[in-house]
Amino acid sequence: MEKKINFTEHKADSAHLRSEKQAPDDRKGEYLAQNHDSLASRLKAGERLAATELVDAYYEQIYLFMRRLGHDRHLSEDLTQECFLQAWHHIGQLRSGGALNSWLYRIASNVSKAHWRRGKGREMVGFDAAGLPGSDNEAEYNNNAGHLEQLGRLQVALGKLPRKWQETLVLHYMQGLTIAEAAQAAGIRKGTFKSRLARALEALRKQDI
Repeated sequence: MEKKINFTEHKADSAHLRSEKQAPDDRKGEYLAQNHDSLASRLKAGERLAATELVDAYYEQIYLFMRRLGHDRHLSEDLTQECFLQAWHHIGQLRSGGALNSWLYRIASNVSKAHWRRGKGREMVGFDAAGLPGSDNEAEYNNNAGHLEQLGRLQVALGKLPRKWQETLVLHYMQGLTIAEAAQAAGIRKGTFKSRLARALEALRKQDI
């Protein structure tokens, strides 16, 4: 019997991302570190609760990854949904809990690339400003406005780079993956990733952002 799970409840609106049901980032990270192997085993056994836990733990990360790769909000929701569906249907390919993070990002990367290859998206859109703390304090508002301006310049600069360089920068610097994890997510060797990262950084420096 084909395993199915409904991921449509997991939307990327701010209310979901700030839901009280979600653990704080530090607690979430601790949980994942201690339970990756168990979660991977349960996923491979087809446990639906484990699939729900995977979505709860990673939805925000994958959604932001899609946004930072240049997809708009609505499309990022769709691609994130597709990523988890792909993960569920191909869970047998997951080797171990230790590989869960990079494995899921690899799927997300492939989903994004497949969309670009279909020619349905040709230009990067602006970064998502959701998550910046809102405030009535004028100084804090001005600081956020300055941050948004910097993000805008970065978005323009990234848009001028080859997509593989964009992904390299996003994986390591924005998503916080280690070199080893990011290389696995990109499907390349560590040495190749480091070289690509260095070239991408040099290209950004030349743009003087």
